[in-house]
Amino acid sequence: MDIYHVYYLKSEFPTNMIPKVYPMSKITTSPPESIADLLNDKLNLLLLRNICSGNGLDVNLSYLSRHLGRHRNSIRDRVRGLLENRIIDRPIYPFFGLFIEYPLLVAAYADLPDSEKVNDWLMKDKNVFAAFRVREGEYNTILFEFHKSVWHYHIWRDNLVRENKIPGRGERAPSTVYYFSNQLIEKYDPAAGMALIEEEFKREGEKIKINGYTLDKLGLRVLQNLVNGEGIKLNENFLSKELGIHRRTIMKRISKLKASGLILDPVCRFPSFFVPPNFLLVFSMVEIKGSREQIMKDIMQDPHVTLAYRISEGRFNTLLFESHLSIEDYLVWEKR
Repeated sequence: MDIYHVYYLKSEFPTNMIPKVYPMSKITTSPPESIADLLNDKLNLLLLRNICSGNGLDVNLSYLSRHLGRHRNSIRDRVRGLLENRIIDRPIYPFFGLFIEYPLLVAAYADLPDSEKVNDWLMKDKNVFAAFRVREGEYNTILFEFHKSVWHYHIWRDNLVRENKIPGRGERAPSTVYYFSNQLIEKYDPAAGMALIEEEFKREGEKIKINGYTLDKLGLRVLQNLVNGEGIKLNENFLSKELGIHRRTIMKRISKLKASGLILDPVCRFPSFFVPPNFLLVFSMVEIKGSREQIMKDIMQDPHVTLAYRISEGRFNTLLFESHLSIEDYLVWEKR
């Protein structure tokens, strides 16, 4: 592989709206008409709004206590530490329908002022999936955005200046934009970095600090379960009262949404989505030569790679999102 650009980034803007996605060949989706019908149902939309933002989901302390053989209070203490120190977000049903409704991924390098107004826009704009501060030439920010089409992107982009959400072109360096298709995802596993935390844990003597929180062996086991969707429960009674429908109706509708591929099993996400806390994000376009099938098998098994896209950008045919503990760690990995 030939590395094109490598950007060492840390998240500054929390993200929690994007689902865990498995290899595309393993995802079953219904015909577009079926998905359209589900998304045109008002009750389904209300249900999705709740479960995809974490309402009606809880950590199942009793299950984790039995599963890990530890007292419920000890489990509660570790869960509280993981959540309060932003090592993971609260459990959600991942909304895979986002990739169906918004098939265009835009990566934009931008020169944006570090102001309250701009940061507020970045946090609230539904099309901005993630944003990171960078140092790359004239640019200080990279944005990852979801759009329905290139046309929708340009309309959205023009409105930003018109509505005074960002400075005009004369006041900053022109952005550099890359377009990628969410229909060409080859690997999408945001939880892959969990294996890197486990490796660091072993190296450091079975105790590490993440975001200032001391993660011990029990905390690690709780974290392993939650990021892989174990120990999460649905509160049907809460949703029944919230939506004014019978709990059996809720379960039936969730089953249909899962069967259609619109949502996946509930999980706890890392707040930065692409990488675990304390890790750097490397965003690179590469050229795969030779046997793509064999190299992609290696990428699928590599815990450093959370996302991989098939692309066509000059001579580069693959886009990788990677997690690394440090620049030195990345350089060692890249040589392998």
